[in-house]
Amino acid sequence: MKWKRSERLVDMTRHLLENPHELIPLTFFSERFKAAKSSISEDLSIVKETFEEKGAGRLVTVSGAAGGVKFIPKTEEADVREVMALLRDKLGHSDRLLPGGYLFMTDLLGNPRIMDRVGKVFASAFAEKDIDVIMTVATKGIPIAHAIARHLNVPVVVVRRDSKVTEGSTVSINYVSGSTKRIQTMVLSKRSMKSGQKVLITDDFMKAGGTMVGMKNLLEEFGCELAGIAVLVEADHPEEVLVENYLSLIKLHAVNEKKQTVQLEEGNYFSEGGK
Repeated sequence: MKWKRSERLVDMTRHLLENPHELIPLTFFSERFKAAKSSISEDLSIVKETFEEKGAGRLVTVSGAAGGVKFIPKTEEADVREVMALLRDKLGHSDRLLPGGYLFMTDLLGNPRIMDRVGKVFASAFAEKDIDVIMTVATKGIPIAHAIARHLNVPVVVVRRDSKVTEGSTVSINYVSGSTKRIQTMVLSKRSMKSGQKVLITDDFMKAGGTMVGMKNLLEEFGCELAGIAVLVEADHPEEVLVENYLSLIKLHAVNEKKQTVQLEEGNYFSEGGK
């Protein structure tokens, strides 16, 4: 079948968007479209220009025999601030207040469109970190982890509070919760990660950061490296936060349970280097 250039461009764009961060050899497209590499290179130049002009991401060319092209999703600053504004609007209603200064977020975490945008924002910030795995704690962090993983094209591992027979042999640690000061347990299957992997940890809500410290300690048990921390909402905690170098999209500045008011601000995404 002879592919028209317009058909090649559409199919090529679809394939790149569906396989972010994957190095795709030029021979793949050449054989797929039955076209010369020179024609494929011209097509990719058009796609690259369009991606960058529209702020969708970058198309990186890797030269050499083992080279090819790789699509790196990118979110422009205006789009990040739009996502922040959307989250502030959705989370700013008093009926979301829960006892203990928490916010009801289950409906947002279950919204695939919102989570996809959140995932792309965080994936954009950590695009150059060579992330191998996204780690989160069951259960509310799972949608965020999968959203980020989709745009980084890496697997997700889920830390649990107790061992399941379907997990096989596990590694467990005890840690102190930053907000409640209680000793809790984290469990992860030994088959989940390999030594030396770079891991991005994420969660939906962070108070003092005890859960993040627990996941960080668990990484050390596996001989893995902490590559970053991504938090959807952080609380403006009076005590010192237990972790450093994290990115957040929203900060819960103040809650008045008696007056039923919620004060939200932009998180530290830009001040901490999320571009």
